[in-house]
Amino acid sequence: MEEQKRTILSGIQPSNSLHLGNYLGAVRNWREMQQEYRCFYMMVDLHAITVTQDPETLRESSYLGIASYIAAGLDPENSVLFLQSHVSAHAELAWIFNCTSYMGELSRMTQFKDKSAKQGKNIPVGLFTYPNLMAADILLYQPHYVPVGNDQKQHVEHTRNLAERINNRYQKDIFKIPEPFIGKQGARVMDLQNPTSKMSKSVENPKGAVFLTDTDKQIMKKVKSAVTDSGSEVKTYDEASPGLRNLIDINSALSNRSHEEVANEFSGKMYGHLKVATAELVVETLAPIREKMNQLLNDKAYLNKILKTGAESAQIVAQKTLNQVYDATGFIPKVP
Repeated sequence: MEEQKRTILSGIQPSNSLHLGNYLGAVRNWREMQQEYRCFYMMVDLHAITVTQDPETLRESSYLGIASYIAAGLDPENSVLFLQSHVSAHAELAWIFNCTSYMGELSRMTQFKDKSAKQGKNIPVGLFTYPNLMAADILLYQPHYVPVGNDQKQHVEHTRNLAERINNRYQKDIFKIPEPFIGKQGARVMDLQNPTSKMSKSVENPKGAVFLTDTDKQIMKKVKSAVTDSGSEVKTYDEASPGLRNLIDINSALSNRSHEEVANEFSGKMYGHLKVATAELVVETLAPIREKMNQLLNDKAYLNKILKTGAESAQIVAQKTLNQVYDATGFIPKVP
């Protein structure tokens, strides 16, 4: 009998369009995993409302996110694609974790410290308990691996701690303890205008991020205007400034060559040569994705069908886990 595929789960917030960093660091890797793993990929719209959202914008961003997934190569036939809010088990298990986790461990979360500092006085409770919802997202599907960036490793550790705490408290193997899966190449694309920070959808300077919705002209302009340094010629990768290394990283990821090969090609040449070549690679990669994405957005009936099918498949798996947790907790089962 063929061994059952191992499970992988991940998701991205539907705030603004996905960007080049999302594609290279996450979605492209997810596409390659579809044949080898049982994959659950979602738009985490519940997480998005930890900051105030315009309802119509959030709705359209959610459609855009799912369309981006499919356009970038995630196949609804091989992966479960769904919206987090369509599977009620996420919010239900998050409440259990709110009653299981401790104030101290949540207050030590680096992302909470960073985001709450930007939020000002009125910090939403959801921003504080965000890691518990993320833990619920993960553990409901009993995944073996969770593809994350380095900035999310702390949240995965919190997830593992909660899983072990519940298992030990009730002396049952309710949750599988997941491992973080961190892609190597292209896993961290930096801001084009501030190359010491990761490329972000909430970028302050719109020139810093290349979005999947950008036109070819916009992409060329953004990459060609990327911050480098006061020099003019490309040297070795190790000697390069953060801005130059970022361009080499992007070129490397898109051309499937090593950093050294890319640096050697442009060694002794003016920065402009690297910028133009990299911009052309980005356009070549993203243009067909953008075209497919726009086609999908014009067929909301199809997207709704994908979301309905995905939510139904996800709910079956998630509910099975939630039932085990509810039983262990002592809740009376619902009468069928």
